[in-house]
Amino acid sequence: MRLNVNLFIVGVAVLIASCSGPSVKPPGDTGTSGTIHISVDESFKPVIDSQIQVFESQYPQAKIIVDYKSESECIKDLSKDSTRMVIITRGLSEQEEKYYKDKFKYLPAYDKVANDAIAVIVNSKAPDTLFTLSKLRGILDGSTADKQIAVLDGLSETSIVRFVIDSLLKGKPFDKNKVFAAKNSTDVINYITTNPDAIGFVGVSWIGNKEDTAQLSFLQKVKIASIQCNCPEKSYVKPYQYNILTRRYPLVRGLYYVLKENYDGLGSAFANFMESPDRGQLIFQRAYLGPSKVNFTLRSATY
Repeated sequence: MRLNVNLFIVGVAVLIASCSGPSVKPPGDTGTSGTIHISVDESFKPVIDSQIQVFESQYPQAKIIVDYKSESECIKDLSKDSTRMVIITRGLSEQEEKYYKDKFKYLPAYDKVANDAIAVIVNSKAPDTLFTLSKLRGILDGSTADKQIAVLDGLSETSIVRFVIDSLLKGKPFDKNKVFAAKNSTDVINYITTNPDAIGFVGVSWIGNKEDTAQLSFLQKVKIASIQCNCPEKSYVKPYQYNILTRRYPLVRGLYYVLKENYDGLGSAFANFMESPDRGQLIFQRAYLGPSKVNFTLRSATY
């Protein structure tokens, strides 16, 4: 009987620990050591890979295991005990704050660490590289007779799809004969390289860093289109840092982390790293995103 009672006590303790999730600091979890799992919106993969690489090089005993997926899947992962952080394009809504506060008994922290943009790309042989927002809408909803088609990183659940539906189409549905889904951002770029009549939508960190050899290879096969500016002169602009930070470029969005820690652990350290002016914010700047925590000198760039 004593053995059974002891086993029962151990079982209850394990159950309590598993249910408490991130509110209990795991052994060995510090700001410079330990292992955490995070889920990240796939459209941010190049720049978050860089953030993790530099962070782990500075703290060799720290390990961040990252899973890239759609934004909606990242949000679902936030409820999993194994996921410490998600990186997506928004913070939490009031309803989500209430839900997670009830579930975890504390409110997950979230903050914007950078300004991102959605780049419109075309085939290197495409004659048209200038688009108004109304022209993009016409391609996406089928209201234009233009033969161009659009390719996105899915038809639902991704942050780019949500942005296009909410901000460009104002809730209207896609024309399924004009809009096609690729598996991910890499497949969007690959599709555009072989289809002169297609336009693609990708996060700017996939295509905007001309110092990245992989992206230079992409830019030999595709071109970044210019979109009509949010400015009085109605010129056409590309998603350069200046245009992102001043919102002259119209397809701008945020990059946020949502952190499930109510103690100072490895997740908090990585969040602080991304916000630090001499480390994480500099990485965002070098990836040609717009850092949100510091002011950098803005310079024009050409491709």
